[in-house]
Amino acid sequence: MNPIPWSTFGVVIAWYSSNIGVLLSNKYLLSNYGFGYPVFLTMCHMMVCSMFSYIAISLMDIVPLQSIQSKKQFAKICGLSLVFCFSIVCGNMSLRYIPVSFNQAIGATTPFFTAVFAYMIMRQREAWDTYSTLVPVVAGVIIASRGEPSFHLLGFLLCVSSTAARAFKSVLQAILLSSEEEKLNSMNLLLYLAPIATLVLLPATLLMEEKVIWITLDLAKKDIRIIWYLLFSSSLAYFVNLTNFLVTNRTSALTLQVLGNAKGAVAVVVSILIFKNPISIEGMLGYVLTVTGVIMYGETKKKDGLNSSKMNMISDQSKIYNSIHICRV
Repeated sequence: MNPIPWSTFGVVIAWYSSNIGVLLSNKYLLSNYGFGYPVFLTMCHMMVCSMFSYIAISLMDIVPLQSIQSKKQFAKICGLSLVFCFSIVCGNMSLRYIPVSFNQAIGATTPFFTAVFAYMIMRQREAWDTYSTLVPVVAGVIIASRGEPSFHLLGFLLCVSSTAARAFKSVLQAILLSSEEEKLNSMNLLLYLAPIATLVLLPATLLMEEKVIWITLDLAKKDIRIIWYLLFSSSLAYFVNLTNFLVTNRTSALTLQVLGNAKGAVAVVVSILIFKNPISIEGMLGYVLTVTGVIMYGETKKKDGLNSSKMNMISDQSKIYNSIHICRV
């Protein structure tokens, strides 16, 4: 077996760091610091992602620029952006009420929602052994919910909504951008999604958090760190996507799956160590059961060979912005 190049190892570390970092920074801002404005926070993320995407693609040529081919394609991207915004806002709002560890346990159920939406929208059926692996995925979250000392119903529902919306976006993207001329890699898609998302989130912020801009400016006069916190969190939101793209290009699908499963476990451990949120044996067992089900799901999908080209695309698209719950947006 050839050794992993140091450059690839560095990219994986950067991927882990940015993924876990954006989760922890969002949690700190929204819960511990008391900056309870998730819609505004998400808008900051999208503004910075828009700027960095333009610099990376148009000025630095990190990836070739893919242009929008038609008004129809642009309309499709706008539709995806709405679902994208809903997923990230719900994910960020959930972090006000539930710990990162529970957030990650719920987020691990993405394959379940992907399979449900693929069947409902595309009538795409899986083999029964694949469906059977989704049982421990859901059962694990039920057990984790029962055993979660910090369980909060609204936070739970918001996180489930975010996870379902992320899966829905993956399926929708596979349908809407299915032709070869419409396909966009994750970095180019973010280049177009982020500005549209910013425009969508601006009126939402003014309506739902109408005084947040003045509150932030007033807060900055007392504690300038809030500006640096927002810039740091927003920058990490972009680097989540950049490093995810680089890791996807440098590793195999199996390696990416293993790394992704491990990343969730690392995020849980780190969040518990930093925030000291209480945990229970039942909750941890539920999380382990969910992750085990996700691993089994991946193995059965690999064994079945993913014969459907559309399901192949769904699998690929689900890697885009999966980590920002997250802002696993």
